[in-house]
Amino acid sequence: MSIAVVFDSAGTLLHTYRVAKDVERQELLPGIETVTLTFSSQERVLVVIHVHSRQIIGTPPHTLLAAYLVSQHAGFGISCTRKITTAADIGDVLYNDTRATVGDLQDCIRNVWSVCQREEVVTLNSGVILNMAKKAIEFTVTTGGRPFEGAKEAITELHQFGIPTFIASGDRVTKLEKMADYLGIPRDRVYGVATPTVKAQIVADLQGEYDRVVMVGDGINDLCAMKRADIAILTEEQPGDKPAELYQAADHVVKNVREVIEIVKRISTG
Repeated sequence: MSIAVVFDSAGTLLHTYRVAKDVERQELLPGIETVTLTFSSQERVLVVIHVHSRQIIGTPPHTLLAAYLVSQHAGFGISCTRKITTAADIGDVLYNDTRATVGDLQDCIRNVWSVCQREEVVTLNSGVILNMAKKAIEFTVTTGGRPFEGAKEAITELHQFGIPTFIASGDRVTKLEKMADYLGIPRDRVYGVATPTVKAQIVADLQGEYDRVVMVGDGINDLCAMKRADIAILTEEQPGDKPAELYQAADHVVKNVREVIEIVKRISTG
């Protein structure tokens, strides 16, 4: 029996720390779950922006973020949203916002760095949460992460057992590829800036190649893919409450990513 295992990254392979800043209130929200924050409003869209943290930190803080993105020809990716919208509409809001500053994003980056600086930070992603009704950047966000202890060994053991692994995540591809190199996952099996619908489609496509596809996730943005997969595994390794829908969709619930190995082995021999 041929099996493929698809992992989300943040919270599944990576111990992740996230922070958001409410632009209007000028309030920093450390440790917040940005996907849950996005999904709490029909009008919100979580967008990953293609900029380097060092460039952001080196920019005058009072610069309008939209103006900076335009000057840098910075692209973006849609990480997750409940709203059906177009990339053109999102770009129109992102590049024409008149409120958020580079300093708002700098605050997020510095906060994440202060928490993660003693760790081996494999990924550092920044972005914004847009409010399409208000036509504005509502929050700036930054996420930092390092692999969970045992994640690399789990991937290695699955590969030794002949099980290919994939990453489907809302994070930037360049950051995911760096993590994949560390974990030993081939870059052509890495899918970045994947919305919940795209994750589910990745699972569906793999089902055309493999007898069983396993989806390992930890957040509400993994729900569609977990429902589409032949076997859904919910991991609780990342602290925090999880929606009941995830438990309803899960065939297995694990506390450590290494537990995935035995589950997959049982499937292959069963």
